[in-house]
Parts: sequence; structure tokens; C-alpha cells
Amino acid sequence: MSERWLVAMSGGVDSSVAAALMAREGHELVGVTMDLGQPESPNASTRSFKRCCGLPDAEDARAVARGLGIRHYTVNYRRAFHDAVIEPFADDYAAGRTPIPCIACNRVLKFDLLLRRAESLGARGVATGHYARIAPAPDGGPALYRGTDRDKDQSYFLFDIPRKTLERVRFPVGELHKRGVRELAHSLGLATADKPESQGICFIPDGDVKAALRRLRPEGFAGPGEIVDREGRRLGTHPGARGFTLGQRKGLGLADGPWYVSEVRPGDNRIVVERAPHLERCELMARRVSWLEAELPSGPVRVQVRHRHPSVPARVELGEAGEAHLLLEAPVWAPAAGQAAVVYDESDTRVLGGGWIAESA
Repeated sequence: MSERWLVAMSGGVDSSVAAALMAREGHELVGVTMDLGQPESPNASTRSFKRCCGLPDAEDARAVARGLGIRHYTVNYRRAFHDAVIEPFADDYAAGRTPIPCIACNRVLKFDLLLRRAESLGARGVATGHYARIAPAPDGGPALYRGTDRDKDQSYFLFDIPRKTLERVRFPVGELHKRGVRELAHSLGLATADKPESQGICFIPDGDVKAALRRLRPEGFAGPGEIVDREGRRLGTHPGARGFTLGQRKGLGLADGPWYVSEVRPGDNRIVVERAPHLERCELMARRVSWLEAELPSGPVRVQVRHRHPSVPARVELGEAGEAHLLLEAPVWAPAAGQAAVVYDESDTRVLGGGWIAESA
């Protein structure tokens, strides 16, 4: 049955093919590109980095929409992006955590604000170019599954989308592999068929997190500080604690290495380092946990602590409201506070939920 759908068009090949597949099904489509602002690199041209959701990308999305014969709009979401993504990003680093801005962007902008816009347009919901799938859960309700292309699977970034929202979301490329998406884009003559993928943090296109934090929070940098080992012995200095993350090796400049960051103490501008074996963890405390199914996990599950990292077998012990103790059967490397711990079913295909890592041991 033909329905009206809003398609989030970032200007990349994945969302372009998602729109084309929805059009092929006969739906009435409204393409929307979110203008999130220009890169946070003062000397970067808007096309010199692999990024998304700026005005140049809107031009590419508009060209695809024109070729498909669908309406297209560019909508200014700069303030919402700043408040929901950039400010929390800076706050997390200020507190010594390592944020994942893509998760907040998905939850707040794509699957909240865009869904509201879809509703205002009389659309059934929102379709995006994510590599993930929605299919029935054992209880019959909608569930989030990994994308067929495990190398491109993005379900990790979608774990905290409310279950009721899944009923109004489509992931048209979730059943495809990336190569197939490219081939389809070429066969359809889409303007974005050969466009490079966006990589890294879209608002820090040059990858220099420390420089971006200095621009965002110049008052928060205390200058050089000490690098110490777990016993408090001074090993060297750093230019400022903010921007370091658990497990980091590069940029320490220490002799007798390798050393790895095991703790960031922004309060006293200090970095604690240890040897590699001490960075492996088998227990995690997750907070602000959300679940995608009514029946909470009680048996064996799998837990993933980084995008594209393999999940490991685990058990979940539910704590106070919004907390979960994750007992891992195999150690994981340097799970940083502020990162997501996503829980999958025992087959490692269906997302059960997840939360934000607060502690590890």
C-alpha cells in the first residue's frame, strides 16, 4: 500500500539508495536534509573532508531527489544539534568521559525531531540509510536487528531508540551489503553513487578532538599537567587532560612504553597510565539503561562496547532503576566511561537494549 514517508537524506549514497528503494515501492516521499552547520574546523573547506549534513551535502541530496522526482527540503537544525549533540559532547569530555555523539544525533534529531516533522506532514514515519533492520521480536512486537552487512552494521548506534518509535521507522538498505548499495546507485544513475563515506565525528571533520574542545570550551583547559602511573609516580607531562580517553596510546610521549591511558582526572588535570594487561575488563556498570522489549534479559546475552568490535558472551544483573551490571565471559579492551554497552540476544542479531558505561573492573 502506498504511503507518505519522510526520507532523511544526508547527501550520501546510503540515504540516496534508501530513498530510491522507497520510491520503487510506490510511496509518496518527502526528502529532508538536516542542515547541522559547517565543520568545526576554522580552516577547512566544506568539501575537503568526509562529512555529512551541511549545505554542500544538501545540494547532493537535492540532485538525487530531483532525479527521483520527489520533493526535497533543507531544514535548519543547527540549534537542536548544538544543544543535543555538541554541548553534551563537550560536557562529557570535561567530566573525563568519552562520548559517542552519533547516538544522541540519531535519538534526538533523526528519531524524534524528524518523526515529529513527518507527523506534521501527514507522513507514516521516517526512512533512513542506516545499516540495520526492523523485524518482529519473539513477542510479536517490532525489534531492532543488526544489518545484513556486519561490516557496516549500525545497530550499535540505535540501541536507545524507544520501541514504539520502531513502528514508524524504515531502514531500506538494512538487507543489503555496501557493495550492493553502490551498484544499485550506479544502476539508477544517482548523483551520489561515487561519493566517499562520511567518517569520524561530523562536526570535527579534521579529527582533532582536542582543538575542537579548545574552541568549544576555551575556559576549561588548565594547560600542561602530569602523567602518572597507578602508584602516582610522575612519568611525564601532557598539554591538557581534556580529550584523552581510556586505552589511548598515541600522544603520550612517554619513554619505556607502551603505556595506555587508564584514567582521566580533569579535576586535577592529571592522566593516569598503565600497561596493556591492566586495561582489560570483565565487569561493567551501565547507567541510563533502556530496553527494547518488555521482558528484560535473564539468560545469556552478548555485549558490545564499541562500534565494529566483536560482542562477547555475558550475563545481565539488573540493579536499581536505570542500572545494569554486565558480567562478561571474556575481557574487553578499555571500555571507557561515556561509551555505550549494547546488549544483543544470544544469537548476536537482535538488540535487547543497552546503556552508558559508568564503571568497569
